[in-house]
Amino acid sequence: MRKAVLFLVAIAIVFCLYEYARHKSAHSGAGVASNAGGPPGAVGSVAPAFALKDIDGKALDLNDFRGKVVLLDYWATWCGPCRSEIPHFVEFQDKYAGQGFQVMGISMDDGPQPVQEFYKQFKINYPVAMGTTQLAESYGGILGLPVTFLIGRDGKIAAKYVGATETSVIQQKLESLLKQ
Repeated sequence: MRKAVLFLVAIAIVFCLYEYARHKSAHSGAGVASNAGGPPGAVGSVAPAFALKDIDGKALDLNDFRGKVVLLDYWATWCGPCRSEIPHFVEFQDKYAGQGFQVMGISMDDGPQPVQEFYKQFKINYPVAMGTTQLAESYGGILGLPVTFLIGRDGKIAAKYVGATETSVIQQKLESLLKQ
């Protein structure tokens, strides 16, 4: 019994070391050098560019929104806190679009069907694309949902909110960015 416990502990340590090394290598080298201001997804770093197709098949390119304040929301249809935040993001899009603001949703669902149904049900008024592991990694890894980034007009990440966040906190920061 004791040997089995020691064996399991040894396997856990090896796995942790492997994951640590994998994480470090994924964030070293050219990726960090091109992302001045810190590691991928860090506040103050340049938001990693991406080009995807939204759930309607239209091009969605972060570079098209340079000069705007962007709320980039990683979410999923099965995520309770995501479901409660999205109606507020719909309101933000309505309220602030004329001031140079854009919400973009990145769904981490396994497929587009539940996302398309959710999109209609919640009357989402901003583009939503299906996320990829590569895109999530470029933003520092998305280990839980929701994760919301506010990107300033300069293309740098101004704020990162992990988990359920009071929308008033997000709104206060986005209003501050819109004034800059």
